[in-house]
Amino acid sequence: MPSTVEQLSPSRAKLTVEIPFSDLQPHLTKAYREIAQSVTIPGFRKGKVPAAVIDQRFGRGAVLQEAINAALPSAYGQAVEANKLVPLGDPEVEITKLEDGDLVEFIAEVDVRPELTLPGFDTLSATVPVLAETDPEVDNRIAMIRERFATSTEVDRPAAAGDVVTIDLVGTRDGETLPDATAEGITYTIGSGGMLDGLDEAVTGLSAGESADFSSTLVGGPLSGEPADIHVTVSKVAEQQLPELDDEFAQLVSEFDTVEEMRADLTTAVEQMLRADQLNDARDKVLEDLVGKVDFEVPAKLLASEIEARHAQIDDQLKRAGLTLERYLETAEEEADTVEDFWALVDSRAEQSLRAQILLDSIADQREVGVEQHELTDLIVRKAQASGSTPEQELQHMMDHDHIGAWMQEIRRSKALSLILSEATVTDEAGATVDVSALVPTADEDADAQDAATEEPSEDAAEAEADAKA
Repeated sequence: MPSTVEQLSPSRAKLTVEIPFSDLQPHLTKAYREIAQSVTIPGFRKGKVPAAVIDQRFGRGAVLQEAINAALPSAYGQAVEANKLVPLGDPEVEITKLEDGDLVEFIAEVDVRPELTLPGFDTLSATVPVLAETDPEVDNRIAMIRERFATSTEVDRPAAAGDVVTIDLVGTRDGETLPDATAEGITYTIGSGGMLDGLDEAVTGLSAGESADFSSTLVGGPLSGEPADIHVTVSKVAEQQLPELDDEFAQLVSEFDTVEEMRADLTTAVEQMLRADQLNDARDKVLEDLVGKVDFEVPAKLLASEIEARHAQIDDQLKRAGLTLERYLETAEEEADTVEDFWALVDSRAEQSLRAQILLDSIADQREVGVEQHELTDLIVRKAQASGSTPEQELQHMMDHDHIGAWMQEIRRSKALSLILSEATVTDEAGATVDVSALVPTADEDADAQDAATEEPSEDAAEAEADAKA
């Protein structure tokens, strides 16, 4: 069907499309049939009401409107394809001409992907940290395993570092008890950190039944970041006995017969983790380099919609965490110090994220990146593992919410990013070349690769909630 395109801007186009009445006729026939099935008119059997009677009762215009609405999606899709446009969002449609028995004309304005001039991927580069030593992390993992299998024995002596104490906490301010800073029966390992500043010093040296007072800054809840006076009472002191690090222990906690074999396996796992972290850093920085080298206009409406969604998400998460943005900024380690700077940073990250998405989608199209069934299956399994659900539940979720297109796009973007990384130059901070050929991820290894160029604003909200609950 005839159509023309007018480029309103590099990222917005207006299509003018004509639908000949011959193409509209099947939709008209269907509209008449459906109306005939749904109405009861004396003298006519259900489903056998003539079109002329329906026109008389309901008006020809109503039937035409229903037929046009049914014909528009296909006509729009054909026009988009014919004019080689890549829409970014839903169109704004207006019927501009309706000549009954002849044609229907409509215009559709839509954000489109702008023409992009991409640099050679071999011109992109990234510098990543040198791989850390594995031994400290392996030692830490072994220590955590020993702690999980540790036993504790109640002792009648003052508490010392490494002891497990059971404590009651009462927070006050100006002599008034703070219910949100009061708790009983808390189990705490002295020296482990993660609770109130000053707690270790306060309980060290206390025996069961003894108390101490100290001042600290509250963490978590509606009073997070506020000062308070804390009264702590120790009700029990227990000494931790760690199991011996021997072959018997290795057989108890692992599939290995010796400590050496267990440690070797842990070392391999740590190396893989460190290399994966290095790879993720490389991918982020290479994509950031690409985004910085390609200047193009981001569709204004699409960007505004993305910014609005991210603002709403952050506001919701702050509300659920019991925080105002001002209070969050007082306690969080953020690049922004003021509310205005924070939202400006969120908006900037939203734009960078959209730029990364558009670039990766364009590369995926140019390189004709496809998605295999096993890649979608792998992604579903990964999503299930991340959410603590089952693959069957994730599959049902995908079907119920029509996510298949978006999830396949995630895979295509990740594969496009893999192509970029395989051609870019990656070195570590010592100047050594990092061989990413063996590290280039599979298609499903990172479903969120489109946001790698920048920290997602959604992470801002997640961090706000995490900091609030810490």
